[in-house]
Amino acid sequence: MGNAIVEMMAVQPAHRDDAWLKKSLQAAIELELATLPPYLCAKWSIKGGPGAQDISDLIDTVVQEEMTHLGLVCNLLKGIGGTPKIAEGYRDNVHYPGPLPGGVRPRLTVFLSGLTKPLLHDVFMQIEFPEGGPIPFALTAGGGTFPTIGAFYDAIEAEFKRRTQELDQTKQITSAAVHVAPIKLAKVSDTIDLIKSQGEGTSDNPFDSGGDPAHFYRFAEIYVGAKLKPVPGGGFAFNGDPLPFPDTQTVAPIPRGGFPNAATDVAPLIAAFNSIFSNLLDKLDQTWQNTDLNALKDAVTLMFQLEPAAKAIMQKPLPHRVDGFYGPDFRYLPPGQRV
Repeated sequence: MGNAIVEMMAVQPAHRDDAWLKKSLQAAIELELATLPPYLCAKWSIKGGPGAQDISDLIDTVVQEEMTHLGLVCNLLKGIGGTPKIAEGYRDNVHYPGPLPGGVRPRLTVFLSGLTKPLLHDVFMQIEFPEGGPIPFALTAGGGTFPTIGAFYDAIEAEFKRRTQELDQTKQITSAAVHVAPIKLAKVSDTIDLIKSQGEGTSDNPFDSGGDPAHFYRFAEIYVGAKLKPVPGGGFAFNGDPLPFPDTQTVAPIPRGGFPNAATDVAPLIAAFNSIFSNLLDKLDQTWQNTDLNALKDAVTLMFQLEPAAKAIMQKPLPHRVDGFYGPDFRYLPPGQRV
């Protein structure tokens, strides 16, 4: 499904049907999932300093909301009779370094590394780049014609508005852990508006419905080094409380396919991390494919195991003459290769 979103957006609205919607929602699942490893890798690289906890917490709120978005899209797909393919979609269509799945932002290369200002500006803010561009004060991202994530969700919302059949709520998941609940047809627009506003804000407001900056502007706060706030007379500016950039572990950009010749003391740590991550994706599949809340509980347990496993890798220096430290490569392993 390498360019699935581009292909779906090219279909004229009159020719969009349930098959189009199912394929589009599967592409959205892969897109939401693809944001999590780079955000987590950056968060785990934070070591300390005056702004460390604030910035770690800020990235963590983005991760939690992306997990919610993933769950909401899975519920939408289940509601129309589809089956989320989380592990398979990730294995086949998410690669680092590489483009976002589906063909959105084709000039963007997403990679895994420790937190740096170039990573924030050139990757994270571009992933969350607002449809129509940021509110005037914000930082430009270059030209080009491509479907933004917001425009893609607009197309999904428009297709749901054409539907008359109610969504099946019995196959959807309710979970306080990932903040999802069954979605009715009448609430689809609210659901998609939530996903969009949390990611990129709206055309005239950088804050989401909860009063927090959208993801684009949260990452911009870290990049600029100050909180975003409204200014007298209208508009917004990064002139709130300072956000000092934290001390970070220098996790070098991780090569495509990981580290084939990792040091003997590092390879088992990478295998252990990837085994946890692969089991996690399988448990998320079981959750939505079988409406299995026990599988979701197992998935949440595995989520908490990822950070210590990743930080163990991040303590290992790269080979002589190479600057920086190893990092987790988030590869999906077949069951027979797990530890």
